[in-house]
Amino acid sequence: MAAPGTRSFSLSGLLPAQTSLEYALLDAVTQQEKDSLVYQYLQKVDSWEQDLSMPEFPEGLEWLNTEGPISVYKDLCGKVVVLDFFTYCCINCIHLLPDLHALEHTYSDKDGLLVVGVHSAKFPNEKVLDNVKSAVLRYNITHPVVNDADASLWQELEVSCWPTLVILGPRGNMLFSLMGEGHKDKLFLYTSIALKYYKDRGQIRDKTVGIKLFKDSLPPSPLLFPGKVIVDHVTDRLVIADTGHHRILVVWKNGQIQYSIGGPNPGRKDGTFSESTFNSPQGVAIMNNVIYVADTENHLIRKIDLEAEIVSTVAGIGIQGTDKDGGAKGEQQPISSPWDVVFGTSGSEVQRNDILWIAMAGTHQIWALLLDSGKLPKKNELKKDTCVRFAGSGNEENRNNAYPHKAGFAQPSGLSLASEEPWSCLFVADSESSTVRTVSLKDGAVKHLVGGERDPMNLFAFGDVDGVGINAKLQHPLGVTWDKKKSLLYVADSYNHKIKVVDPKTKNCLTLAGTGDASNISSSFTESTFNEPGGLCIGENGRLLYVADTNNHQIKVMDLETKTISVLPVIKSENSVVDGRFLLYKQKTLPKLPKSAPRISLSPVTASPGQTLQFKLRLDLPSGTKLTKEVPSCWFLTAEGCSNIKR
Repeated sequence: MAAPGTRSFSLSGLLPAQTSLEYALLDAVTQQEKDSLVYQYLQKVDSWEQDLSMPEFPEGLEWLNTEGPISVYKDLCGKVVVLDFFTYCCINCIHLLPDLHALEHTYSDKDGLLVVGVHSAKFPNEKVLDNVKSAVLRYNITHPVVNDADASLWQELEVSCWPTLVILGPRGNMLFSLMGEGHKDKLFLYTSIALKYYKDRGQIRDKTVGIKLFKDSLPPSPLLFPGKVIVDHVTDRLVIADTGHHRILVVWKNGQIQYSIGGPNPGRKDGTFSESTFNSPQGVAIMNNVIYVADTENHLIRKIDLEAEIVSTVAGIGIQGTDKDGGAKGEQQPISSPWDVVFGTSGSEVQRNDILWIAMAGTHQIWALLLDSGKLPKKNELKKDTCVRFAGSGNEENRNNAYPHKAGFAQPSGLSLASEEPWSCLFVADSESSTVRTVSLKDGAVKHLVGGERDPMNLFAFGDVDGVGINAKLQHPLGVTWDKKKSLLYVADSYNHKIKVVDPKTKNCLTLAGTGDASNISSSFTESTFNEPGGLCIGENGRLLYVADTNNHQIKVMDLETKTISVLPVIKSENSVVDGRFLLYKQKTLPKLPKSAPRISLSPVTASPGQTLQFKLRLDLPSGTKLTKEVPSCWFLTAEGCSNIKR
């Protein structure tokens, strides 16, 4: 093999040598043979006249989890380095993180290994450092991360997809590249032999890189990155996926916790509420005191029986699946990163809620779990507990088609059902195509509603534009909820930090609330702000909208009548075991007022839990009088049957 004649930064320089290696590895039988082939490959690459050198990190880039900027040729000299080119929205990048965590658990900085994340954003929202910080916290990334907002390293190395791993030797010399997910065995093989090869040559240095974990500065809070919220219309409760705390909360609508299930650490265990664990749960659905959970990073669907206080697994095997057809019994069927769930009905005319629809983000599809025997459109009778694909080819596309298996989704992350005529469809928040799509419950046909563009391969048609159909633009929407009473669809336009409303009849999409700034203001619809809201649901017969304001670690309550937004307080009950800070309401002693103080009775007002009421107080003072500055005044409000009133 001819050595490269000139110093080059492009990954293409590795392609001929690494391709030959990978063909040879296909014929290798034993682990010893594989190790030997990689060792010989490194001898060849190391003998090139000039290294295929990694460019230095550009000056001025923002770093996380470090004490300061890192230099390839100063700080990383003497290390085997794995560079992870990722963007935090990407499900494939999320799938890669457990492999990197396992690698870091096996080899430490002292062994000569360091992983560095190079965040190369797809969406404009992902270029903002604060948003990258939130992602680093959300996914428990503990290695250094550089925010390459302009993708300068990506372009210089000619990286072509997310994720891409680049393995460097101790001189900043590029050794291997791995594109996409699913290369754990190769990652461990290449890294372990590289460490051995360079240790044999005395080139590995026992030099530590200053790590300062950003998560250590995060204050405790009742919720941590809540992903989804749903209303139990029968019992006046909310179910919250407290994703960052790896648990499910069942709360009354005043915010008081009834059940805390799982958490605070990730795990995969069935059993009683006190012993069961989850891993970054997202979508939730509740019916008849039973909750179904999209246990996303466990690649499972879990069932919570609130009466028996037991958690069980109903779909998935606990590791990421690659099957894009399904058809096995739930507990035997591998699935991949389920992100949302919603109840539905099979071919029967009677509303039975015998299907659990699943937004399978990991395989870019919509699946169904049969809760009872039934039929799906264009399918034969299916047995109870069957878990099967309903729509989506598995290719990451924005492709609409009358045949459900030929349609293509791009990381579907939110579902809502409109079972009534004339809609009879599933609404899908298809995040990576920045669209909202529909799937017919009659024949499975997949159609466009708003966002994106006509080219099914273009997943970059995003923006923040109110409009009709394809002229409307969204940015990575994660949630949808259907208002049956008004025939309107509400959308969590996550990366635009807005809540939007869509009329499916006219395909008109308008901003309902949020300024577009990523901050935390609860006021009127026009003045309030969100930070990557991930889920929402309709409540109180269409009067309230509950929003999982993910990066603000809150549940927001939107009053659709008064057009105001408030925060749902999360209140720790004596019987629930929870971590973090919680609001504890104490009975307040009413102040003593003079007998001459006026008492005003107001007309009765009907209010719902979580609803915001506004009272305006106007003082008509006698002419020539005024209030003395800094002298305290006192007023209070009482209401019949209400113990928790904010004053």
